[in-house]
Amino acid sequence: MAERSRRGAVVVANGAEGEPRSAKDRALMHLRPHLVIDGGLLAAEAIGAEELVVYVGSEHGEAVRSMSRAVAERGGRDPVALRLVEAPHGYVSGESTAVVHYLNARDARPTSTLERPFERGVRSHPTLVQNVESLAQAALIARFGDAWYRDAGRGRTRGTALVTVSGPVRFPGVYEIEYGITMAELVAMTGGPTAEIGTVLIGGYFGGWGSVRDLWEVPLDPVDLAEVGLGFGCGLIGLLEADACGVRATERIVHYMAAESARQCGPCIFGLGAMAAALERLGGCRPLPDDLENLARWSAQIVGRGACHHPDGAAALLTSGLRVFADEFNRHQRGHCAHASLRAGED
Repeated sequence: MAERSRRGAVVVANGAEGEPRSAKDRALMHLRPHLVIDGGLLAAEAIGAEELVVYVGSEHGEAVRSMSRAVAERGGRDPVALRLVEAPHGYVSGESTAVVHYLNARDARPTSTLERPFERGVRSHPTLVQNVESLAQAALIARFGDAWYRDAGRGRTRGTALVTVSGPVRFPGVYEIEYGITMAELVAMTGGPTAEIGTVLIGGYFGGWGSVRDLWEVPLDPVDLAEVGLGFGCGLIGLLEADACGVRATERIVHYMAAESARQCGPCIFGLGAMAAALERLGGCRPLPDDLENLARWSAQIVGRGACHHPDGAAALLTSGLRVFADEFNRHQRGHCAHASLRAGED
């Protein structure tokens, strides 16, 4: 951005947070709104931007009110123009091209243009779209120094991260962790499990499933997670009880992803729709003879073919489910489920 920047560049502090179970961005904006603005102003100074847009999910009421008050409290004294825009509700509304599309045309759908926002974004100016947590971290580093930041973190990635923990633990919610703590340590921070944990969804709906048995002592560090085929993503740690049905849990997520697509390309309209329908049949133990085989094939075929990366994320989530819950999927294909129902906390 600094190399491309010219008069009129824009910074967008992205706090849309459309991920259903994630709450870390809205918590940050609610509790530390000026930290987000300070980070946005640092980014604006670094690239020579003239405007900072704070983009907040409209459904996050406390975050909207807190950020609105913070913008008003700045009183126009900052060196760049500052404004708040409420993002429409929707999973894809926080994707970088969808952000720009909404700011330009009030249509929060990703675009397939070859030009990226940093090339041609808001009002055709170079635009940096950056998550609010990253901007807040930048503000802290500027305030306390890089050595202070590097002093945190136990693994190969330095610093801290905000994570959202959901599922059968005593105190689910948002936590700040050092990179590199283990899943076991994180669960202990939440007061411990309230039921036996079987699997975990790491990184949100664009993430993947993993067995708690395999991940219990793996460092929660982007580098370590990548080595076991998972991503840190939005920092969601969704725990699933051992006696819950993994097929139905995967079905609900893929069904949501299909419903939340921008519906502007075949892989989303037809690919995700077909996958959701097959999963619904499998989840209800009423599969067609080739449903399981088709799911494995479709999840590979749609990758890289969409107008945006939305179908890729759904396919990756499904692929991890087919691997981690392989035995359950095979039982469902034969018309049998070993679990009575999903627990309420898994939604």
